This record gives sequence, C-alpha cells and structure tokens, in this order.
Amino acid sequence: MPEKLLIVDDEPDMLKLLSLIIREKTPYEVTTTNNPLEALQLVKRDDYDLIITDLKMPGLDGSELLDALKAEGKDIPVIIITAYATLESAMETMGKGCFDFITKPFRKEQILLTIDKALKWSKLQKENEELREQLKSREAQQ
Repeated sequence: MPEKLLIVDDEPDMLKLLSLIIREKTPYEVTTTNNPLEALQLVKRDDYDLIITDLKMPGLDGSELLDALKAEGKDIPVIIITAYATLESAMETMGKGCFDFITKPFRKEQILLTIDKALKWSKLQKENEELREQLKSREAQQ
C-alpha cells in the first residue's frame, strides 16, 4: 500500500505542481486541498503518512495547522513550504516539530528528497516504538 500524502496550499497552481511532481516521480497517493480547515477534517477521517503545507494561508496558517495536528495527537511528519521565509518563522516551526522548512521556489529534486527523508524517518520512529513495546512486554513477562 503506497504512503498517503496530504498537500495543503491556498494557491491552486502550487497544489497542481506539487501533485504533478509527486505523482510523476513516486508511487505515493496524493490528496490536495486549498483549505487548511478542511485539511484538519481530512486528517481526522483518514490516515496520512506525511503533510506538506504552505506557511501563509488565510484562516489557518501552516504553523497553526501544525499546532492543531499536535493537539489532536497526530504524529505525522509535516513539511512547511513558504515564499515568505524568515529565520524566526523557520525556527518557530522547527521548534514546534516541523520535519523540514523549504522556501519557494524549490527544486523538484529538493522536495522529493525531503519527502523521502521524512517518510523514512517516520517509518523508523514507528519501528522504534514497536521495538520498545516488544521490549516492555518481554520485561513484563520475566
């Protein structure tokens, strides 16, 4: 089963571009929305392996979306993309647990490499958690 990616950006052209890049070069399943509030509903209804979101969006920005995901207990890697990068915004979102912060315009290879790294990191996190649970279970049996 391919990994599922959710892309959130208020710019339809960016949604189309990212979706096209990912669909052409990867086996990942892509869902897009230009409404960050809808993104929260999509994440509640379905399991996603990775979220790519714009930082500046009306209604709920990428940093607030990251906060909302954490508040829901969703441990999904989030990549934030923005055309308005500042050192402060990068430090703030990375401090909140964002996986990576990419400035627009970005190269196709850069976003694909970052997606790959985020998915591998997430898989390792899940394997680590499973191994910890197995170890706890074995220690409890002894």
